[in-house]
Amino acid sequence: MGIFGSFKTYIIVLAASAQALSAGAQGTLEDYNRAYQSRRDFSPSNVYYSDVNAVWLSGKPEFWYERNTPGGRDYVLVNAATRKTRELFDKQKLVAKLVKASGKECDIEKPDLRGMKVSAMGDTVSFAFGGHNWNYVPAKNTLVDLGEPEKRHHDAPHWMVVNEEKDAPPMVSPDGRFEAYIKNSNVYVKNLETGSEQQLSNDGTDGNYYSSWIYWSPDSKKVASCKIRPAQKRYVYYVESSPADRLQPKLHKQEYAKPGDELRFKVPCVFDVETAHASIPATDLFANQYDITNMRWKDDSSGFIFDYNQRGHKVYRVLELDAATDSVKVLVEETSDKYVNYPRYFRHILNDGKRMIWMSERDNWNHLYMYDMATGTPMAQITKGQWYVRDIQKVDEENGKIYFSANGVNTDEDPYNIRYYSINFDGSGMEDLTPAAGNHKARFSPDMKYLVDVVSTPEEAPVAVLRSGVDGSLISELERADISKLLANGWRAPEVFAAPGRDGKTLMWGVIQRPSNFDPSKKYPVIEYIYQGPGNQYVPKSFLPYNHWLTPMAELGFIVVMVDGMSTSFRSREFENVCYKNLKDAGLPDHIEWIKAAAAKYPEMDIENLGIYGSSAGGQESTNALLLYPDFYKAAYSACGCHDNRMDKIWWNELWMGYPVDKSYEECSNVANAHLLRRPLMLVVGELDDNVDPASTMQVANALIKANKPFELVVIPGARHTMGEAYGDHKRFDFFVKQLMGTEPPAWDEIKY
Repeated sequence: MGIFGSFKTYIIVLAASAQALSAGAQGTLEDYNRAYQSRRDFSPSNVYYSDVNAVWLSGKPEFWYERNTPGGRDYVLVNAATRKTRELFDKQKLVAKLVKASGKECDIEKPDLRGMKVSAMGDTVSFAFGGHNWNYVPAKNTLVDLGEPEKRHHDAPHWMVVNEEKDAPPMVSPDGRFEAYIKNSNVYVKNLETGSEQQLSNDGTDGNYYSSWIYWSPDSKKVASCKIRPAQKRYVYYVESSPADRLQPKLHKQEYAKPGDELRFKVPCVFDVETAHASIPATDLFANQYDITNMRWKDDSSGFIFDYNQRGHKVYRVLELDAATDSVKVLVEETSDKYVNYPRYFRHILNDGKRMIWMSERDNWNHLYMYDMATGTPMAQITKGQWYVRDIQKVDEENGKIYFSANGVNTDEDPYNIRYYSINFDGSGMEDLTPAAGNHKARFSPDMKYLVDVVSTPEEAPVAVLRSGVDGSLISELERADISKLLANGWRAPEVFAAPGRDGKTLMWGVIQRPSNFDPSKKYPVIEYIYQGPGNQYVPKSFLPYNHWLTPMAELGFIVVMVDGMSTSFRSREFENVCYKNLKDAGLPDHIEWIKAAAAKYPEMDIENLGIYGSSAGGQESTNALLLYPDFYKAAYSACGCHDNRMDKIWWNELWMGYPVDKSYEECSNVANAHLLRRPLMLVVGELDDNVDPASTMQVANALIKANKPFELVVIPGARHTMGEAYGDHKRFDFFVKQLMGTEPPAWDEIKY
């Protein structure tokens, strides 16, 4: 029956007994109250013996985790070698000490211990409580007050700000004899024994300076730095209408590069400290830059390795600058007629300095390759098949083995489900270390001899087990989630559903969420929640008792669906490449076929009354669905959408839409297509959105006004990148109840939030 066999039967029996809720009219006050109550009734806190996040100790074959039980919170320590389990500490003793030392109340069963850490040998527990940091030694029952934590300074630059690499401190050489630094835009070295200073470069200027990110060679004889020619910056401005600290508005300014903007140019350079020889390479192999990254010395100090990402992302190279000859050679080159998927980056140079493990989608699937660094050619493909390598847990050079996660290897289940594997460097001996069906999350012991494996699906609650890291064999079961309280509260699992997409053969995978008081004899309007785009997949694959995007909408009396169509990740390169210069596609032809198939199977789905909503990329896509498929989608709620890719951040859009900016950007623009609107649309935006320029939404509004199209616009003062916050949630509820149910929503002051 598998690990979930008897458990699934248990769910069905309890679910049947929990249907005391009766199905009434939809969109009523009762439905609204149930929608808001659902976040409490179906909270993860109502699931016991779940969410096992094992933390391995580095000094022993032991791990600890926090266990949520009906009686409170336990802290468990497990010895993987002996299989023995015990309490990490005596809660009663610790709480008694805490109450006395802090003067604050503390619940014995649910102590509010935050940021807990355990020492390598497991003898000391560190945590925060009552505004102080504490150390506790269970064996001695001693508690030490470490005082208030240092206050964090919130002056870190915004993630959109490009670091100009001017402020790094001097870098001391590995042998401790020298320090290298930047002065007057040039590279200098100081002998720490004599205090003498040597200028290594003399061509740095304010407009073409050397980076203070300096890299010493392992032998302490050379330094590397990049010469940087900066580019003019673009800024986005925001008006904060209602600041908390004053009456008058505030103007905010944020660095924000957009597609087509000029970018800085970097040239890696190497300087010999003894001879002052400068290795300034020709830039032919890295001329048209998006960026230069991942810089490091070879272990023998003979060369400096760096990555070149070409503007437009059709070429990606790993390059080596020879410190003796000043020449640059290619170690790895990836090319594509669309884009090299550089966010899937992984490289590992082996200790012998001769081989590199590299990850690539070159055969249409994401796989690992062994490269010869001397010739810059692949020696072998390590992993192979119509499946997708996700992440690398460890490269074990001593045993010639790689530990990694992947999806799609097992063809008899959801192809997005992640499992964990080991494989030899030569591609032999691939071992499934998490053989149970479902989506896995594994945490390996430092020596890779054991792993804690938590497996679940959207329909089946988590089971946590201890497995062998050698062959994946089951050692012991740790926890099996108890969802009886969820079921008693009326919880209904989403249904995993698969159906062919636009090509009539490739299965698209999604979920169908019905209300807890579902009545199969009734018809339900359908709402699609969409966040679809390259770079990831978005339909939940693990157990999620409360889904903020699906659950409350369903409780209002809708059937809510979500699906990953073509142009999302982790299937094949071809599957994702549908997005290229074509973000308006948004997988919608696949979504439409999938929804039609679901409705054909389930007549309770009234797809004549179908709405769609989303935020960010989903905000763009939901509006786009309404503009291009108005006969299928009847209403849309679109929040903080990147409605015109020329208005959005550079990295996302140049990767998927290409460079230079061309006609395809306009063809994908909701601003350009706004005149096509003939269905109800609600646009929502935070006035301080620092992710997607809020002007993107306002330009759609402007185009709709000029086209004399009716729509609703909700601007949330003080909000940043948001679905609309609590206010927007309620506006969305009312919008779809009106448009798809034809029902007047209840008064806001009558609802129990």
